[in-house]
Amino acid sequence: MAFIVAIDGPAGSGKGTITKIVGQKMHLVNIDTGAMYRCVALACLNKEIEYSNIKEIQKVLENIQIEFKNVSGNQKVFLNGEDVTNAIRTHEVDNVVAKFAAIKIVRDKVTPLQQKMGEEANIIMEGRDIGTVVFPNADVKIFLDCSLEERARRRYKQNLEKGMHISYEEVLENIQKRHKLETEREVAPFIQAEDAIYIDTTHLSIEEVVEKIVNIIKERNSYKIKK
Repeated sequence: MAFIVAIDGPAGSGKGTITKIVGQKMHLVNIDTGAMYRCVALACLNKEIEYSNIKEIQKVLENIQIEFKNVSGNQKVFLNGEDVTNAIRTHEVDNVVAKFAAIKIVRDKVTPLQQKMGEEANIIMEGRDIGTVVFPNADVKIFLDCSLEERARRRYKQNLEKGMHISYEEVLENIQKRHKLETEREVAPFIQAEDAIYIDTTHLSIEEVVEKIVNIIKERNSYKIKK
């Protein structure tokens, strides 16, 4: 049986960076589920399909292929055979991904794909409903949180590093809107799993959060092996 670590948290909580580092340290396959929803959003944007056009979204989902590949030591995301690692991180995708992710047929398509990945390897998977919907029986569940202002500051800094010049105020507004959409949606609302370990990353460094999670995994993994 595969060993599964579920990391949930809002945008800007650091979960992407932290999950990647923890995965490397603990030899777990890192899966970014947010990238999968971004692929759906990008595929629809490319065809100029609005999030309200369920019929056309269904057509996109019927043939969509999403893959994670290791290329020269770096994980790349492929959509229908094309490398979209950078394309799914644009401001345009940021603005609509939460709306597409809230659609039931989208989640019904993506969730089984995520679960299948958990059958094939020991994984660490990050997202917003991993511990509640995708893997409710995960061996380790972590919920990373962070203040809205700090999340916006981190995302703003990331954007600048990528050459994306979007004001801090606009980034903060986008994160606030996305948080509202994700926590209030009817399908798989963004909530903390009851048995998840809560970590507030607002005043913690990446290294400090990584150390906390690595220690939690070691304790849980050792316990499982002894049994």
